[in-house]
Amino acid sequence: MALDTKKTLSDPIAMEVFTNRLLAVADEIGTSMIRASFSSNIKERKDCSVALFSADGRLIAQASHIPLHLGSLMGSVGAVLDAYSIDRMAEGDVFICNDPYAAGGTHTPDISVVTPVFVDGQVRYFTANIGHHSDVGGTVPGSIHGGATSIFEEGLRLPVMKLCRAGELDEDLLRMISLNSRSSEERWLDIKVQASANQRGARLLHEMADSLGADKVDELVEDLFTYTANRLRNRIMEMQDGTATFYSKIESDGLGPVEVPIQANVTVKGDRLIVDFEGTGPQARGGLNVVASALNASVYYVVKTLLDPYLLPNSGMFEGIEISAPKGSLLNPIAPAATGARSITCNKVVRALIGAFSQLLPQEKAQAAGQDIVPVMVFAGKRRGRDEGYVYLESIGGGAGARYAGNGMDGVHVHVTNSSNLPIEPLEIEYDLVVDEYALVDDSSGAGQYRGGMGIARQISAPNGGVIFTARSDGHKEGAPGVAGGTSGRPAHLIKNAGTDAAQELDPMVANLTLDKGETIRLETPGGGGYGDPAKRTAEALARDLRDGRISTKRAEALYGPDKVQLAKDLI
Repeated sequence: MALDTKKTLSDPIAMEVFTNRLLAVADEIGTSMIRASFSSNIKERKDCSVALFSADGRLIAQASHIPLHLGSLMGSVGAVLDAYSIDRMAEGDVFICNDPYAAGGTHTPDISVVTPVFVDGQVRYFTANIGHHSDVGGTVPGSIHGGATSIFEEGLRLPVMKLCRAGELDEDLLRMISLNSRSSEERWLDIKVQASANQRGARLLHEMADSLGADKVDELVEDLFTYTANRLRNRIMEMQDGTATFYSKIESDGLGPVEVPIQANVTVKGDRLIVDFEGTGPQARGGLNVVASALNASVYYVVKTLLDPYLLPNSGMFEGIEISAPKGSLLNPIAPAATGARSITCNKVVRALIGAFSQLLPQEKAQAAGQDIVPVMVFAGKRRGRDEGYVYLESIGGGAGARYAGNGMDGVHVHVTNSSNLPIEPLEIEYDLVVDEYALVDDSSGAGQYRGGMGIARQISAPNGGVIFTARSDGHKEGAPGVAGGTSGRPAHLIKNAGTDAAQELDPMVANLTLDKGETIRLETPGGGGYGDPAKRTAEALARDLRDGRISTKRAEALYGPDKVQLAKDLI
């Protein structure tokens, strides 16, 4: 379908065609990166993201990857422009960075690669991507642990630097980065893949500029920003004016069971949305702090999800939103506070925001809390049959919260994360580990008129020992709360040697734990909260749950009553 470039702003069909062409470019970069990468974290789990930017650093389009990475993508491009003016860039330059304080990142394992795209001898766009690298050094394999007391414990810090100068790779820089990783070959190869993937995007942008004209593309992008900004303002104006407040918390500050409150205050004033976090607790002693780039991405995710899920992901979306957090708080820490486990806190920020927004939106937008954390298991040891070491990490899904008119999804990533799982086959082929169980957690859903989603059980053993284990998790004390009368989901559990006489419940922030031959680690992630009075759940819905094994008879009788359970069984 040919794009009519006349009056695009007033033509929603033409706008959608142009937008999807941009998104296709971003998705092509991401696909190239995933297919060519060497680490399981990117090629299998897809823990990466891609975006396109204008020459002045505004977001044009983000591929449908991980919402939290939007913060690092925007921050890194802004940092590149702060460090190097456009007139100091040459064709073939490629920039690299990761630092949360010096380069707009969110935590050190997320390495950004940014490439200026020249058209007719001048910078017209940037292609940018992020890959979560399984290890960039630091005190533990995987570089992240809750107990880190400063960012200096979280591995290599990269300010904005040139990875390539006029097309020539700086192998000294790449060698230095790789040497600081426990899996150096993967770093070397995957960073080169990131740079190459950006070049694929640059070629596609050149094709667009050649077919439409570079000036016309710029004009259409400006139309796109205006269209998106106006559309969001219309959604904000449909909300009721006023201020709503909601609270969540993290159960540990990383160094112990010290709860830190998160207070979200959402104010609507006409077509303006003001989000502040006054009342949030002080910055964590450990690695759960959130810098501005990650906080902003969390807010944008909630705005898009609740107000307009099909809103175009570009800088126009940000114009009607003001975001602030107290300096020195959990959500605006003072350097060198550790930030490695920021994704746990970001999902708790989302929980608080959804609670606040729900007070200003129609009832049908309400939803219960999901697992609302990003529980991560990290194993490090020797590869099968090789002397080379590995660092395997995986963030595990859980139960999503029930909604106004639907059950929560089982065993999924929620909110600001969106990576895939690592299938059992490549896990056991690449690493000296065995997956003993990978299943949904029995009776983990919150009850209600609509039930919450089920958590995931992932149990892994070290058949030959010599494995170092680290975890970061939350939600082990309290389950995800239900809403409108729904009950909470089941809390998380982290267990060493589950099912044996030596079974031991572990601290969710355990680090550098040595697993001997045959020892196991089992993580059970939280279930989602329920929505509505359990008495309103229909016998037909309960029958499906019983038939599918989503709830046991004993728990069903306790939550829904023996009479309804018997009626449900009669329907099976």
